[in-house]
Amino acid sequence: MLIVILNYFYINENNSQGEWLKMKKIWQHHRQLMFAIASGVFVATAWMMETLELSFGAFLLYMIAYAIGGYYKAKEGLFELIYDKKLSVDVLMILAAIGALFIGHYMEGAILIFIFALSGALETYTMNKSEKELSKLIDLQPEVATVIENGEEKTVRTEDLKIGERVIVRAGERIPADGIVLEGTTAVDESALTGEAVPIEKSASSYVFSGTVNLTGTIIFEVTKKASETLFQKIIHLVQSAKEERSEAQQLIERLEGPYVKIVLMAVIVMMFLPHYAFGWSFEQSFYRAIVLLVVASPCALVASVMPATLSAISNRARAGVLFKGGVHLEQLGYVKAIGFDKTGTITQGTPAVTDVFVNEKYNEPAFFAAVAAIEKETSHPLAEALIQYCEAVSKETAATAENVQTVSGWGLKAAVNGKTWKIGKSGFFSEELIDNFYPNERKRLLNEGKTIVYAGNDEEIFALFALEDMLRDEAKEAFEQLRKMNIKTIMITGDNETTAKNVAKKANLDGYIANRLPDEKVSEVKKLREKYKYVAMVGDGINDSPALASANVGIAMGSGTDVAIETADAVLMKNDLRKIPETIQLAKKMNRIIKQNIAFSIAMIILLIIGNLFEQVDLPLGVIGHEGSTLLVILNGLRLLKS
Repeated sequence: MLIVILNYFYINENNSQGEWLKMKKIWQHHRQLMFAIASGVFVATAWMMETLELSFGAFLLYMIAYAIGGYYKAKEGLFELIYDKKLSVDVLMILAAIGALFIGHYMEGAILIFIFALSGALETYTMNKSEKELSKLIDLQPEVATVIENGEEKTVRTEDLKIGERVIVRAGERIPADGIVLEGTTAVDESALTGEAVPIEKSASSYVFSGTVNLTGTIIFEVTKKASETLFQKIIHLVQSAKEERSEAQQLIERLEGPYVKIVLMAVIVMMFLPHYAFGWSFEQSFYRAIVLLVVASPCALVASVMPATLSAISNRARAGVLFKGGVHLEQLGYVKAIGFDKTGTITQGTPAVTDVFVNEKYNEPAFFAAVAAIEKETSHPLAEALIQYCEAVSKETAATAENVQTVSGWGLKAAVNGKTWKIGKSGFFSEELIDNFYPNERKRLLNEGKTIVYAGNDEEIFALFALEDMLRDEAKEAFEQLRKMNIKTIMITGDNETTAKNVAKKANLDGYIANRLPDEKVSEVKKLREKYKYVAMVGDGINDSPALASANVGIAMGSGTDVAIETADAVLMKNDLRKIPETIQLAKKMNRIIKQNIAFSIAMIILLIIGNLFEQVDLPLGVIGHEGSTLLVILNGLRLLKS
């Protein structure tokens, strides 16, 4: 009936195009499930006809149920047998159904096919679900882009965009490539990439990403990456990797499946003849018990113990903005006992901010801060942006002009403001006497806290002292506290100096820190942690973190990190939210528990049914229900992880 209805939507020319496409999409995504349900409908109808003693009609419906329900699994099993020379569970089920048909148990065989088809459809659903959250991105990338060339607009294919080209994107359009904004301001919806619902403001010098939506204004940006190298494409690559890579438990089961199937087939052959000649059973009885053995000994539930659970967990994390390259990495994360963290850009925000200011009283006015901002605007030093932001916020509308700005390499800036000479830079730029006499106690405290100090003044006096610090991420302490409750050690491994590392570790409430480590030395520290704790994760964002990420059991990259770090890592925190790590570990632990439950339950059920069959306590109907029911239960148990 379902198939007839679907075909109606295919061929009825009076249906609207939208309705036709909608039904076509439903058919393509749920075809296997609909075949399974249709098989069940035919089995139920055939059983009712049997009760009405319409035997021939019931037989025909059972045969239809066989054909429809067994189509996908028979196709899959025969393909593996013919082309891969591999015996699988699907082959056992085909033989069991044919055997039931041969001995006249049409209904039991049809029920076996129906439940087996249903379990297969649920597995397929799980796999599709695991990809859905990310693979839908494929439809988000525009096929064409509008390029500005010699002052004129022209349309080109997105894949043909070249680095350095200028692209215009208007409100409501999707951004076709990764790049940096040259002109215009807007708000961009990046939820498809990061899951973040709040639009992100973009202006000159801001980065934009392929597949995101320009919401409010028109912008012109310069392409910085080829179409094949965008963040969008990296995410698609992660999806493909997650689908292809198997967990250790799954790999073990797949290795054992072929030999186990051979053993079952040999046992079935022995069962057909041995009881007949050794124990005096009738040949019909021996053959019947052999068919029951073929059903109950098939490892369907065991094979389905791992993959649905793993893919459900990967899908769950994808919705939360945590991308895994394979189930093995999520599995191993559940065993982690210690996590190493890079400092800059991982525990901290990666950009400095002004935390303390001490100003000579006669200069504590808006015009002074406006002058500092004007001078700093003439340099690209990493600290300049923080000083500019702070000083402009204090000076408000006050304006100042800096003249003859010069960079003194290694020290700071020189300039003239209102005819007066200014210097802004580190302590060595000024005389020791001036430095020692300007808030000496505060200066000592700030240095002990690992903060960077910048002075403003000239050769005669110090005008002000600015202390800057790379601030902790807002969620860092909460994340580390959650990890501590889980008895997972948190250790910072950084290239920064001892003082800075000590202060950051104290503020973040970490279990320990290791300072002054170069990239290769970070690898050594990760290896030491693995020797001590066995299972170790590493979290980082930079090129210098990549070797350590690769050395850990599980490498986790920040979504804002470098391409190299993201490529090297086993998982990516798209939202840069460290709280997702303890959440994900909890889910990984639950996934591992569910997998163990499924494996133990499926093995116990197989053993129980085999023993029951040997003592003639399990007939074919009960064997079908016990075997296929256990398969459905382990799949449904794994599907719970979708909502955890």
